[in-house]
Amino acid sequence: MTATIRVSAAVVTDAGGRALLVRKRGTGMFMQPGGKPEPGESPVQTLVRELKEELGVRVRTGSLRALGRFTAAAANEAGHDVVADAFALHLAPAAVRPAAEIDEARWVTADQLGTLQIAPLSRDILLPLIWRARRASRGPVVVPAL
Repeated sequence: MTATIRVSAAVVTDAGGRALLVRKRGTGMFMQPGGKPEPGESPVQTLVRELKEELGVRVRTGSLRALGRFTAAAANEAGHDVVADAFALHLAPAAVRPAAEIDEARWVTADQLGTLQIAPLSRDILLPLIWRARRASRGPVVVPAL
């Protein structure tokens, strides 16, 4: 049986349909912003706290739209799976300021993914989810709730 790590993750997009990815200090993989819960925190509370700590962004819980719970191989912890409660959020790029353990934040389009190392959860599940929704609508990114 594989050990699991619980996290909350934000699928952050901007008005142009780009997605925000972050890279933690001392790692090579980019992933969605978010993190592990503190004792007693709900997934939404975890994400609100993590976004403030990691990116300097204050969000209201009502601005987060639940996408579902997803499982993938953990990016930085061998032999573990990550189980993520994922939420969609739209932000302006200027609002984001990497802080705490975040070394780099990048706004990316689908055609830029080949140039980055991307965590399995982001690469295989979350990013395809948002870009599939964008292609279907041919307009601004509208991520369907699952």
